[in-house]
Amino acid sequence: MNKLILIGNGFDLAHGLPTSYNNFIDHFWTNLEANYKDNLVKEIVFVKEGYCDFFDFSIKTENFQTFWNNVKDYAEDRKFRAYDYYLRMGVGEAGIVFKFKNAFFKKICISQKTFNWVAIENEYYKELKRIVNTPKLDTSKNDEDFLIKKKEDARVLNREFDQVKELLKNYLLSEVHEKYNFLNINTPTEYSKFSKLFESNNFFNDNPANYNIKSQIEKYSKEFSLKEDKEEILRIIEGFKEDQNSDITFNTLALDFNYTSTFYLYNQRLESLINEHYWIKIHGDLNQFIFGFGDETDKDYQEIENIGDNEYLENFKSFQYSNTGNYDKLLEYIQSEKFQVYIMGHSCGLSDRVLLNTIFEHDHCRSIKIFYHDKGNGKDNYTDIVQNISRHFKDKASMRSKIVNKTLCQLLPQNVRFKEKE
Repeated sequence: MNKLILIGNGFDLAHGLPTSYNNFIDHFWTNLEANYKDNLVKEIVFVKEGYCDFFDFSIKTENFQTFWNNVKDYAEDRKFRAYDYYLRMGVGEAGIVFKFKNAFFKKICISQKTFNWVAIENEYYKELKRIVNTPKLDTSKNDEDFLIKKKEDARVLNREFDQVKELLKNYLLSEVHEKYNFLNINTPTEYSKFSKLFESNNFFNDNPANYNIKSQIEKYSKEFSLKEDKEEILRIIEGFKEDQNSDITFNTLALDFNYTSTFYLYNQRLESLINEHYWIKIHGDLNQFIFGFGDETDKDYQEIENIGDNEYLENFKSFQYSNTGNYDKLLEYIQSEKFQVYIMGHSCGLSDRVLLNTIFEHDHCRSIKIFYHDKGNGKDNYTDIVQNISRHFKDKASMRSKIVNKTLCQLLPQNVRFKEKE
């Protein structure tokens, strides 16, 4: 039984890396005073030089909420006007002290402030659908002008999305890639515990006599619902010998959705243990950045496609996948043999819907095992992930037969740390 390991942003977060969208957005506002003259930042927001006292408020800027509270206090002290996320000292452009220049970034900041969470790709798709579904209210305009205006709105959205994408790329480079040594672990004991999760499909550690391999195989068989799969796994036990440890290995593919190099050390370890092991960075890395939305099954997508203008399809992942051979390699792997899915830090959200549906509903997908996160206070995200997975299945009976029940799943370790670069 092959293994297909889905590695999402939760994997990075489990290693203490500040890679969430919240980290990214909070960093922008925390460091705006130092960066507001940067050319890319100037495309995102406008700050009037000589009127930056809101950076000096006693309440430290930690996020957009505290930044805007400081701006409002600043405006009240000076009888300026702060409304709709503008700060004015007078009328006209000359009177603007602060404003957003990128409306899409404004949207995701407000969303994050409101919900303390944001999915940037989802917000992009919602905004694109809003543009496409905008009704024609001004009957004095002809249809052609109305369509031209829609296309221009889509073009502006794509330009603003590209700016946010570049901002995110720069953040990951400076705050993650350039700060952490992905070859050097601060917590080798915790790293060893984590790496064992990947190695468990061999049923061995360095000394197989240390534990009952037959018992491990029997436990493993319970992660599958189909009788034929269970029997195939249990047949391994027949005639099993303790010194036969090199015969029980399975091909492994790590499908990495992250842009970072967090999986590098694990990949080295797996390559030393498994003859057939592959690592695919399906979204590329910080040099080749695939970022967008991936749900062409949405009911509104067909309408977008039928517009017949590629401007509206600019940021769909499926078209970006064709720039590399990684998607083809994934298809080749899942078509080759039966496999079990490990979910490690991937939320299974809608932004990867088509890809995940291709994996989960494939006949060769026999089991989906979730490594969930403990939120504290007796709560975890196992059920959240199951609910997200369900959205990728048309056949709900198949879904229920493939998802491994929680008693057989495991917590994703959270204590591995990389050393910071000197």
